[in-house]
Amino acid sequence: MTSGAKPPANNSTARWQAMDARHHIHPFTDAAALAAKGARVITRADGVWIEDSQGNRILDAMAGLWCVNVGYGNAELAEAGYAALQELPYYNAFFQTTHPHAAELAQKLSEITPPGMDRVLFANSGSEANDTIIKLVRYYWNLQGRRGKKLIISRHYAYHGSTMAAASLSGLTPMHPQWDLPLPNFVQHVAAPYWYGEGGDLSPEEFGIKAARALEQKIIEMGADNVGAFIGEPIQGAGGVIIPPASYWPEIQRICVEHDILLIADEVICGFGRTGKWFGSDTYAIKPDFMTLAKGLSSGYVPVSAVMLGQKVGDAIANASEELVHGFTYSGHPVACAVALKNIEIMQRDHLIERVGNDIGPYLQASLQTLADHPLVGEVRGIGLIAGIELVADKAARRHFPSAQDVGMTCRNFCFENNLIMRAVRDTMIVSPPLIISHAEVDELVRRARHCFDLTAKHFGIPLK
Repeated sequence: MTSGAKPPANNSTARWQAMDARHHIHPFTDAAALAAKGARVITRADGVWIEDSQGNRILDAMAGLWCVNVGYGNAELAEAGYAALQELPYYNAFFQTTHPHAAELAQKLSEITPPGMDRVLFANSGSEANDTIIKLVRYYWNLQGRRGKKLIISRHYAYHGSTMAAASLSGLTPMHPQWDLPLPNFVQHVAAPYWYGEGGDLSPEEFGIKAARALEQKIIEMGADNVGAFIGEPIQGAGGVIIPPASYWPEIQRICVEHDILLIADEVICGFGRTGKWFGSDTYAIKPDFMTLAKGLSSGYVPVSAVMLGQKVGDAIANASEELVHGFTYSGHPVACAVALKNIEIMQRDHLIERVGNDIGPYLQASLQTLADHPLVGEVRGIGLIAGIELVADKAARRHFPSAQDVGMTCRNFCFENNLIMRAVRDTMIVSPPLIISHAEVDELVRRARHCFDLTAKHFGIPLK
C-alpha cells in the first residue's frame, strides 16, 4: 500500500455508509449523529497504517484499540489462522476434550506470565475475562468457607469492560447511567494514582502512597471480611493513561497481603509488550492472584482472552473436586489459540518486547516530550509504547479546560481530519501504536500531532508561541 493508492475497484462509499447507517449500531457512538455524517469506511491496513475507501492513508497511533501489537497485515498470523481452519475449525472444551492449540497456548502463557501463573481459563474478550474473574473471586472464597468476602474494590477512571459486571467494575461514570450501574452490593471505587490531575502540592511519591492508602481506608470501612478482591490496571489506559508513581504498587501489594484481599491485575492493555516488559505486572513488580489477558494476546487478529490464575487460587479451583459451572461456546477456540500462539512466537523471535523497552519505546517517549512546549500541553507522560498528552488551560496551575468546551474531542476530530488516529480521554490525547512502528513513523506521528494541536489552539483562540 502506498500513500497514492487508489480506492478498491468495487468502492462505493455512499452505499456502504447507507447500509451502515440503516443497520449497524456502533459501540460508544451517538448513532443518529453518525448516521447524519456517515461513517468513515476502512478497507485495508498494513504495518501502522490503515486506509479508507477514499484512498486516504491514516497513521494509526492507537493500534486499533490498543491491540494490534505486531502491526497490520502480518502474513504469518493470517496463515496460522487459515491452517487451523483447515485442520480443526471448531471444537469445544466442555466434553472433557482439548485440542493441541489450546493445550500449547496454556503452556506458553504459563511460561511468559509471572511466576505462579500456571493455570488459565480462556474467553473471547477482556469483558468476558473480567466477568469470569468476578465469579472466580466469589467461588474461591466460598471454597475457603468465607462466603462474606464478595465486594470487589476498583478505582475511579478504571476501565474493565462493558458487560453489566465489568462495567460495574469500571470507574468511568459516564458508562453507568444508561444501564442503572454499578450493580448494587457488588463493587466499591477508590482514588486512582492520578498525580497530575489530583496530586495537588504532594510529590508524586507522596501522592502514590496516599492513593494506595485510599484502598486500605475502604477495606477498613467495608470490613476485610466483606472484601474479596481489588482490581487494577498496572497503567490505567482508557481512563487517560494514568502512570502510577513508583510508590503506588508496592503499597497496594502490602495492603492486599495484610488484609487478605485477592489482587487482580487487568493486563488487557498493558500486556504483551506495551510497557517494555511482557506485562505491566513485570514493570511494576506486581504479584497478582489473577491476570486478565486480551487485546495483544492475538494482536487483535481474532477475538481471544484469558484469565491467568495464581497458585493459591489455581490450586483451590483445580482441586475443588466438583464441576466448574462456567464457560463459553468459544472458550479456547482452535483458530484463536493458533493465532495467539503464532503471535507470541513472533514477539519472541523478533525480540519485540526488548525493542519496546530498549529502542522504540524510549524513542517515542523522548519524541513526544518535544510537544511539551506547546501552549496546550500540560503534561506528556508514558512508558514504552503507551503515552498520554494532557491538554490544559493553564500549564503552571495544572488547570483543566471546562468540560463543556470538549477540547479533547475537538483535537481528536482535527487528528482524524488530518489522517492521524489519536484517542481523546477527557482532554488527554492517547498514543498507543503498534510495537513495530519505526523511528521515521514516530517522527511523522509527532509532526502530525503538533499540527493538530496548533489547529486546536487556533480553534479556541489560544495564541501559538
